[in-house]
Amino acid sequence: VYRPMMQLSGILVSLLGWVLSCLTTYLPQWKNLNLELNELEIWTMGLWQACVVQEEGGMQCKDFDSFLALPPELRISRILMFFSNGSGLLGLLLSGFGLDCLKIGERQQEQKKRLLLFGGMLFWISGITAVVPVSWVAHSTVQEFWDENIPDIVPRWDFGEALFVGWLAGFCLILGGSLLNCTICSTEVHPSSVHYAVAEQQDQCQHL
Repeated sequence: VYRPMMQLSGILVSLLGWVLSCLTTYLPQWKNLNLELNELEIWTMGLWQACVVQEEGGMQCKDFDSFLALPPELRISRILMFFSNGSGLLGLLLSGFGLDCLKIGERQQEQKKRLLLFGGMLFWISGITAVVPVSWVAHSTVQEFWDENIPDIVPRWDFGEALFVGWLAGFCLILGGSLLNCTICSTEVHPSSVHYAVAEQQDQCQHL
């Protein structure tokens, strides 16, 4: 019971991390900007578009015109988030076929262990490539916020909600990959050995 439950937990946690990683990629709230002159407007910036949230008019967004015109951290973040989503999806496929509860390839345990190992490693890679761009954007935001060369009257960008979602996604992916890889090292109790142990215990009880 131990191995299938841990494998299922690793898959579910990794699936949650992959969904959050995809959500982080398309959320426009990587950076938030509150204007002191007009507190009813909140500007947000993501990897694909910039938006303004108005209390009465809802949200209006505009896509970025050029990929090359973006700041370096946003350009690299696009690439890394795509890589994170792709490796996470591939990890789900490989580790799904390596589960003990799946009857396909039941007699090929070594191959199923390799699939779990590769799937767990892909989850690690996916988690790391999700944390790196989020942390990079957060670091550049902190540097710009405390930059003394920028006048105080100029509004400063702050952390957006997408950064925290991205950190949670990376943590879930790394945790899910670790759970899957831990099951590879654990010993599996085969049903035949369980039946033999139960039969032996019954024989001992009859003799008593």
